[in-house]
Amino acid sequence: MRPSRLMALTASLAILQLGSAMPWDRSNLQTVPDRQQAYNSSTNLVESDQHLEGTLSSALVQRKADSTERMRGVNIGSWLVLEYWMTPDIFAGTGAKDQITFDATPGAQAKLKKHWETFFTEDDVKKLSSWGINSLRIPVGFWAYDNEKTPYISGADAYLEKAIAWARKYRMKVIVDCHGSPGSQNGFDSSGHTGVVQWQNPSNLERSTRVLETMAKKYGAEKYADVVYGIELVNEPISWAQNDFLITKIWAQQAYHRVQAAATNKNLAIIMHDGFMRPEKWQDVSVNITRHVRNKADMNFVIDTHLYQNQVDADSKLTQKEHIEKACGWKRSEPLDQHQNGMPVIVGEFSAQTNICANPDGSIIAGSVCHKDGCQCSSNVDVEHWKQPLIDATRRYVEAQLDTFESSAKGWFMWSYKAPGAWGLDNAVKYGLIGKKVTDRRFPNQCKG
Repeated sequence: MRPSRLMALTASLAILQLGSAMPWDRSNLQTVPDRQQAYNSSTNLVESDQHLEGTLSSALVQRKADSTERMRGVNIGSWLVLEYWMTPDIFAGTGAKDQITFDATPGAQAKLKKHWETFFTEDDVKKLSSWGINSLRIPVGFWAYDNEKTPYISGADAYLEKAIAWARKYRMKVIVDCHGSPGSQNGFDSSGHTGVVQWQNPSNLERSTRVLETMAKKYGAEKYADVVYGIELVNEPISWAQNDFLITKIWAQQAYHRVQAAATNKNLAIIMHDGFMRPEKWQDVSVNITRHVRNKADMNFVIDTHLYQNQVDADSKLTQKEHIEKACGWKRSEPLDQHQNGMPVIVGEFSAQTNICANPDGSIIAGSVCHKDGCQCSSNVDVEHWKQPLIDATRRYVEAQLDTFESSAKGWFMWSYKAPGAWGLDNAVKYGLIGKKVTDRRFPNQCKG
């Protein structure tokens, strides 16, 4: 997800010898580990599965969250699942580094309640709507529904339900994103538990599915069909080290059917993150799940891919022109090539942030070191102090990404609403990194051809 995901688990690095896959932290954009530890190929799944539901009732079709409108969204990160780099104040004086350690500290319940009540409110939804945002991706941890024998504090689901009500009022759609899964699916702080990856233990996979069934019974009910677009099964499961990509795919296929069976809204989208393997690696799962769906528009198995250009060493060597060319090329390459993928794809996370420096004359260089007076680098100058060359360069990149997503994805969700620097949509609008309406363009037609 968003980069404060410790990509390599500090405790097990020496044992795993992951080579270039070093810890990555979005709060320190110069620590950019190579994520190419993922498998390069996957085995076709040959298991046969249950048949999908047949005819959709016309009444439900009329009530479902409109799946034809392009989703223009934002993540509500570090609200119901804490991330230290995004909201350090709540961690102050606790010694905690993630949700699981924070929840075990004295006074955590009262602090969480205050945070839940103030960090994201109806006024925020109203503001987002005024910017043209029509969708929210809301991360929530499994412990909101099952915290038995864990230090986690429950109660976040009540605030998720408030957010869903606000979204309905402003005619938005919501993706309920199971961001933290039992055992941790990646060892990132965004999972709630850093440095541990035990999600594929059989008991944790089963617990994960049971939690999703609970979520589906609630948010997949007909009374939510007009606002809840979908449920995301798991966020950013790694496909290396302690996780086996094939096991992830088999689990996703089984979880899909159990979630669908638990939901009364049969139009509910069931969303799966690509495991850093790109959508095309999920074609076999999609075919198995949707083989009885004749109309592609009725496909409710959706792949989520996260597209950042600040997480690997190679990206930090790009000029902004090259970043833009790469973003424009996504629609013709693996991530968003609709002909190649053959299934609905959303961009569940992306950012305005790249590692560049802007000179006063508007020229852009890669990296984080200036060589001219008046130069500014995005990674070491606070966004409120950015001058016009850096603002313009960043806005060009943001608009190129949005143009690509608008033409090639079912929807997009920026990471995140409130976050430091150029990571926050709130800051992006405030400082001109994006238009006052997300459909506004100062630099149109960058991705022609």
